[in-house]
Amino acid sequence: QVQLVESGGGLVQPGGSLRLSCAARGTWFRINTMGWYRQAPGKLRELVASITTGGSTNYADSVKGRFAISRDSAKNTAYLQMNNLKPEDTAVYYCNLYPPVPSWGQGTQVIVSS
Repeated sequence: QVQLVESGGGLVQPGGSLRLSCAARGTWFRINTMGWYRQAPGKLRELVASITTGGSTNYADSVKGRFAISRDSAKNTAYLQMNNLKPEDTAVYYCNLYPPVPSWGQGTQVIVSS
């Protein structure tokens, strides 16, 4: 069973930074591509970034150059470093496999506002 716990969200001013963490339970983490997703109010959930077991990354155009995804297989944890945050980054952020499985965590809320 896939179990994921996201943390690190909060309220930040435009231009600020946050680092999200995703703690995963189970050895499956080490053999799967992981992704960070977000869902803004009234919008569909979208893929923000993904990282393979080998460390190859991909980003949505809207976050390229501002966000960085990483993973620590020894800790079964994935991270999303978010810099130069914009109001349009406001959303609930989730981690999951890529492609995702139905087991979504609670997510972590990110609010970018002055």
